[in-house]
Amino acid sequence: MKLLTLNTHSLAEPGYEEKLLLFAEMIQKEQPEVFALQEVNQRISSEPVEAGEGDDGQEEGGKEAGAILRKAGYVPCEGDGRPIRKDNHAWRLAGRLREMGCPYFWTWAAAKLGYDIYEEGLALFSKEPICQARQCFISESREFSNWKSRKLLGIKAGNAWYFSVHMGWWEDEEEPFSRHWDRAVKAIGELAGSGEAAWVMGDFNSPAGKAGEGYEYVKASGWQDTYDLARKRDSGITVAKAIDGWRGRGEEGMRIDYIWCRPGKEILCSAAVCNGENYPVVSDHYGVMVTTGQ
Repeated sequence: MKLLTLNTHSLAEPGYEEKLLLFAEMIQKEQPEVFALQEVNQRISSEPVEAGEGDDGQEEGGKEAGAILRKAGYVPCEGDGRPIRKDNHAWRLAGRLREMGCPYFWTWAAAKLGYDIYEEGLALFSKEPICQARQCFISESREFSNWKSRKLLGIKAGNAWYFSVHMGWWEDEEEPFSRHWDRAVKAIGELAGSGEAAWVMGDFNSPAGKAGEGYEYVKASGWQDTYDLARKRDSGITVAKAIDGWRGRGEEGMRIDYIWCRPGKEILCSAAVCNGENYPVVSDHYGVMVTTGQ
């Protein structure tokens, strides 16, 4: 099984249209069973795909559009009320993949306002049908206009739960990493319990090896870094230069994007992707792909 995570930067990324196609081509070739995306956005000014809310029967246009979304593999996420808009990155990627004969089931949840013009959130794509799709806040803030608002998005597909997350920073006094992770662990426990396999994928904004901060905090909570478990691995670097949120911090060449598992799994390989060496660069982050032995 292959799993993949990428902070996409989406519509904010220069050369977006070309990079959307390049990423779809990589997915078509690698065929990961599940992949998680962060910073998945849509313009506030864009028209919704659906004229109404979909399946509540209130509007014929909504019912029709809801059918269109379902046909494209979309599974509504319980508790998220924002419409899928026509330039939504996940919607467009799903459409491109279907055109390429590589369909996925997928879901999306909006978390916050990005750059004052985007509705930004998380997405998960699965080859297997999505049995459940859930989202919850892990930040104290639930204000959409607050850029520090954070969510956890999860799906159950097959016999496992998969989560996408975009964490805050360790030293943030208002929204510290530790509280975000504590809420995430609690939510995962309520959904997956202690007996089900679970994977958490995403941008953790916490460099590996930095003592006493987020990376060690996650490990101490019982989760295992698939990079450490991998029989074969590369440098693991997912951010090569200073990017938004890290400028002026003196951090370059970081590993801040991870795939965590619980319980421990057999990991054959962990590799950075879309880094210019292993597929073209498509975002200000590189992706991480792991191959398991199961």
